[in-house]
Amino acid sequence: MESKKLAIEFGNKVRNKRKSLGITQENLALRCKFDRTYGGIIERGEVNITLEKVYRLAAVLECDVKELLP
Repeated sequence: MESKKLAIEFGNKVRNKRKSLGITQENLALRCKFDRTYGGIIERGEVNITLEKVYRLAAVLECDVKELLP
């Protein structure tokens, strides 16, 4: 699968999980110790993030990593 498509699908899963928990993008970034704009960049699929950041997101979103993977 194309990397851009993977990043977009991953971002959509992060967005859906974040919204289901009622967390803002800014609050998610704060909890993950990301720059405040980084959550939006991830959710739009504009970046391929590191595995470390995937695990950090999963922990903050209270889910298993595999729930975020396409």
